[in-house]
Parts: sequence; C-alpha cells; structure tokens
Amino acid sequence: MQQPTVTGTAAVLDTAEQFAKRRRTALWFTVSLLVLSIIILVVGLLSATRTENIAVASYYPGIILSFGAFLGIVGINLVENRRPMLVASIVFVSIGVIATFFCAIVDGVIAAEFIDRRPLSEGRCEFYTSGSGYAYDNYHTEVSCFTFGSKCKMRVKSNTCYCCDLYNCESPEHFSQYYEYTGVSSCTDVVHLYRLLWASVVLNILGLFLGIVTAAILGAFKDITPATQASQSSAPPPHILYNPTQHVLTYAGFCPSGQALPAYPNYPLPLQHHSNYQPPASSEASLPEESQAPSQASSQTSSGYMLTPNAPSLYAPSYNPFEKPPPYAS
Repeated sequence: MQQPTVTGTAAVLDTAEQFAKRRRTALWFTVSLLVLSIIILVVGLLSATRTENIAVASYYPGIILSFGAFLGIVGINLVENRRPMLVASIVFVSIGVIATFFCAIVDGVIAAEFIDRRPLSEGRCEFYTSGSGYAYDNYHTEVSCFTFGSKCKMRVKSNTCYCCDLYNCESPEHFSQYYEYTGVSSCTDVVHLYRLLWASVVLNILGLFLGIVTAAILGAFKDITPATQASQSSAPPPHILYNPTQHVLTYAGFCPSGQALPAYPNYPLPLQHHSNYQPPASSEASLPEESQAPSQASSQTSSGYMLTPNAPSLYAPSYNPFEKPPPYAS
C-alpha cells in the first residue's frame, strides 16, 4: 500500500526539480539578454550623439530587447498570469531580434562604405572652430581645398572636421563618402565614432543570436506547469465505498467518519375513519372465533400497533349481487 505513495512523491519531486532547473536557465538567459540590450542601447546612444550629420540606428534594438527581457524576468517570477506575460516578452524579443538584424546591416554599411578612416588616421583632415563666442549652427566660413591639382572653396560650419581628400571639387553635389563631420570637438571624435559603429554591429549580432535562444527557452518554459499546480491537479478522486449491510453509498473524504444522522423514533399513526359504515353483525357472528383470533393477532403483529374499536375492518365485506354498497364519505 505504500509503494504508490512513494512513487507519486518521487514523481512530484522530480517535476519540481525539473521546473526549478528550467526556471534558472530561463532566468539566466533573460538577465543576460537584458544586460546585453542595455549595453547595445548605451553604445548606440553614444554613436548617435557623437556627430550631427551621421544617423545611427543601433540603439533602437536595445530599447526593444531591454523591454522584452524585463517582461520575461517579471513573467518568470510570477505564479499567476505567467503565461500571458511570457508571451508578451517573446513577442517583444522577436521584434528586437528583427531590429538587430537590420540595424547591424545599416551600421555596418555606414562604417564600411561611407566612413573612410585613412585620411583621419594619417592626419590629413582639418578641424575648424569659430571660437567660443559663436555657435556652430550660426557661423559658416569658406575654406580652401586642393584636390588633384585643383583648388576650390568649401563652406563649413564651426566645430567641423573636414577632409579635402574626400571632397570632389568638380562635382560638389555628389559624394560617396562623408567628407565632413559636424558637431564634434576634434577629428578624434570621428575615429571614436568609427569604432563605436563596429562595436554596435558586433553587439547587435550577439543580440540577434542571444535573442533567438532566449525566445526559444521562454517559449518552452511558458508551457511547463509548476509542481504545486501539478500536484493539485493530479490528486486522486474520492473513493466510493459500498456497505452491503446498510445499502448506502458512502463517499470517503466528503463527510467525517464519526458524523451520523440523528435517529428519530417510530410513532404509531392513528387511522382515521372516513366512513360511519358498520359491517353487519350477522357477518361478524358468522365467522368462527378461531378464525377471528388469528386474524386479529396477525394484524396486530404485522402493523405493530393495536386497532381501535371503531377502526374499519381490514378485509373487504361481502355483499349480495343485488345489494348496493354504501357511498364513501369524503
């Protein structure tokens, strides 16, 4: 009788241990994704605020992934409404994964194709500042650039790093690369921007793979039932016992065993007369005494009470074929 109980307890402990292990795994991946998304957000914001004329989009995936990871952490620690919270987390993480893919491509193309690091590293770029009394948006000047034996004028703002080697004097309207970087404190900021862009590309690629794995782990974890709910749902139904002596079905577990129904004594119910009809004396007299005595004794023993003198007879009176019985009184 003890073997099923021991087996059920071992199964519940195994389920609880498996649930705790998967919960730790899901929490570890979700926290890692949250930390990585915050780093992506910080690096993206630093890249976007480094210059004024270069657009950087690597901080958008950091916002989406951090929000999805936060929902995942909250959903893992919830007991009720855990599944809807994890589903919302998976949706945001999936959107963040798509954003990391496209933003990694965009930032990689900008860093590889539109920023030339060679003039910056060789010191052939110049930095122009108008002084502390002027704002760089309101003060412009013209500088001379020499490219391929030709001389031309280039209009720049204050606090701008410009590279004449990348400026085409013959066609100043079409450029395949950035030749000026506005809103910087020196040309060194452009070198830092170049490094931050590649760092954003690498972080977005890491966020892509980590987001896919985290979404898969959260998707598998949301369908697991906690051990407490599993033990409650797997409770056996109440046993139905049959007592052949009492002919009553008893349900074990619903009523206490010591509780019993109150006993009521049996009281004789008096029989009332509905008719004043008296049988003829000739019929009673015609019956022998020996036959009347057993019938009275049997009626007394079978009914359990004494008949009153005015009670009607328990047998149907006999009438002649031409005699009409008296009507019944209401």
